[in-house]
This record gives sequence, structure tokens and C-alpha cells, in this order.
Amino acid sequence: MSLTPDQKLILIVDDTPINIGVISGALKNSFATKVATTGERALAIASGKEKPDLILLDVMMPEMDGDEVCRRLKANPDTRDIPVIFLTSQTEAEDETKGFEVGAVDYIHKPFSAAVVKARVRTHLMLREAHAQIARQLVEINTELEMARQIQLSILPSSTPKIAGLDIAARYIPMTSVAGDFYDFIVVDGSRIGILIADVSGHGLPAALIASMLQVALTAQARHASEPAKVLAGLNQALCGKFQHNFVTAAYVYVDLEKSTISYAGAGHPPLLLWRKSTGAASQLLENGLVMGQFDEAIYDSLEVPIEVGDRFVLYTDGILETNNPAKEEFGTARFMQFMETSNNLKAGPFADALLLELARWLEQPPGEGHKDDISLLTVDFTAR
Repeated sequence: MSLTPDQKLILIVDDTPINIGVISGALKNSFATKVATTGERALAIASGKEKPDLILLDVMMPEMDGDEVCRRLKANPDTRDIPVIFLTSQTEAEDETKGFEVGAVDYIHKPFSAAVVKARVRTHLMLREAHAQIARQLVEINTELEMARQIQLSILPSSTPKIAGLDIAARYIPMTSVAGDFYDFIVVDGSRIGILIADVSGHGLPAALIASMLQVALTAQARHASEPAKVLAGLNQALCGKFQHNFVTAAYVYVDLEKSTISYAGAGHPPLLLWRKSTGAASQLLENGLVMGQFDEAIYDSLEVPIEVGDRFVLYTDGILETNNPAKEEFGTARFMQFMETSNNLKAGPFADALLLELARWLEQPPGEGHKDDISLLTVDFTAR
């Protein structure tokens, strides 16, 4: 038998010729049919080249009953997606429950009504097609998300700048395939560098698309990289009017090794954390203006502080601070600063990794799992030149 492209094949499995005749008669004008009178024959047909689109399966059969046939169909990857409707004279709830447990999707009770048989078959074929369409769409979505993930990763720096006197480590953990966190660098020369970290509100593709805008926008700010307030104002102007339902927080630091200073400005972002070797203590630097992307006339200010060899600062997104343990306690700024003070012997990269492990312990989850928000972390150590 050769099927037309749109013709659905129904496998009728019953050991009683009268039942086969009634069902075949009900379906013959709308569907192609095949018949099996034993469970073994049904399994062979279902696994063959022309797989049925639906199986009507008698529960009570010799040698192998319908429950066992259905169980084997569902255990086989090649046949487990074929819907099975049981044919039965049993009406007890326990019997039907057992059938659903082994994988049946419905029951048709004897004596058969041709109209009922046809209606049930049509309904479950439509449901199967709907499920198949959803599955295809999910594959397409996942493929597109993977492409988006690869594109987003390509806009993040593939490595951190190598500048004598600085040890820079970056860590990035998206909550989903794509994320709204972003960081990048403006290398002015061998002694001066600008560092941006940003966090787009929301998650998924919208946030990722906005984050991708930041790469182009930051490049345009290179001419005044030494002025953090101007950098943030320029980014804000570039973003305003491009979206309505999101906003961007950001922090920008300009490091000048010749002057031994850092200049810092923020836009609604968590504070920069600074650990000083001379005191062994961590502190916060905060100079925040409005979030970016919403207010055309937003004004930003900056502050400048001295730095010494051995000092460290970290820029990060709020996914770190807002990480909750099972008791719903946030990791928070105070705990973060304490970790900086107790882990000051670690270099930038190991420090960043140790912090992520500490977050995993706080979460009571494996590293990189269980986070409710994206996480980005930039650790900058000042070393001897």
C-alpha cells in the first residue's frame, strides 16, 4: 500500500473479525488502514517503514494483551510518539487508569459507534499534528537561540587586555542562552584603559539585543575614554529612543597607571567595591546617575581616587548580590566585601573563580546552576609594573 502525502494511516489491532469490520468500515472513506490480529504483528507493523499515524488497540487479546503491546510501543523510541486508543468493553475506572499509565491517550468502548470512532481518531490525529508542530517550532527556536548565543558571545571580549601593572579577570554566566549583561574595554595605551560593565533589565532576546547595541555605542565613546561621566552620557544618548520597556544600568572605570588613579561613574548600577592592601579592608565607591536609555537629559558625575600596588577593585552585575540561598537570604554587598577581605591572597582569576564557588555554596547548587539572574564579574588587580 502506498500512501498519498496527506493520507493518514490507522493501524487496527483486534483479534475479532466483526470488530475489525466495524472499525474499518467507519474509517475507510477518510483514512488508510492496516490490520493486525496479534500483538506481535502489531509491533512489527508499527516498527515498519510505513509507520501508522494512530493505533486502535484491543485490550483483551490472547498471548499478548493490549497493555503489554502499548507498553512496548512506548518503550521503543521509533514508536513511542504514535498515539494509542484502546478498544475495550471494560468500563471500570481502575482498568482505564491502568491503560493511561502504560501510555494510551483515550478509550473507545464496545459496542462501537462509527461516528464516535471517527471523531476520536480525528481528534487525536489533530492533537498529534499540533504536538509535532510545537516540537518543530521548539527546534527552530532553540536553533535560533543557539545562533543568538554565539553572536552574543562574539561581541564580548574574547580575552582581557594585557597591560603591565594590571591583572584583569572576567567571568560571565548567563541565566539563559542569551543574556542582558555586557562588558568591554577601551584600551587607550599601555598605561590607560577604560572598563565598562552593564546590565540590561529583563532577560532573553530583548535584553541581549540591547546589550549588543552597547558594543557599537561604546566604540563611539573612545575619544573621551578618560571622562567616565561623558562616556555614560554618550551611551545614554545612543540608547534613548531605541526601546521602551527596558533600561540599562552601567558602571565605567578609567584606570590611569601613570597618575595611579581610577575615575569612576555609575548609572543606577551596584557600587564599585575596592579592597586596599594598606588597610586590608574593602569599601564601596558609588557615584550613580540615572539608568540609561530612558532619560535624554540624564547627567552623570564621576569621582577620582588614588590606587596603589596591591589594591583590587571589582565591577559586577546585581546577579551576584541578589543570589538567594534556600532560606531566601541574599548574598548581599556586606558578604561580598567580607569575601574580598578574606580572599585577598588570591590573584584576580582565582579570586573570581573562588567567588563563583562561594555563590554556589550559598545557593546549595552546582557552580553555574540555580541563578535567577545573569552574572558578570570583572576583577582588576594593581600589580608592580
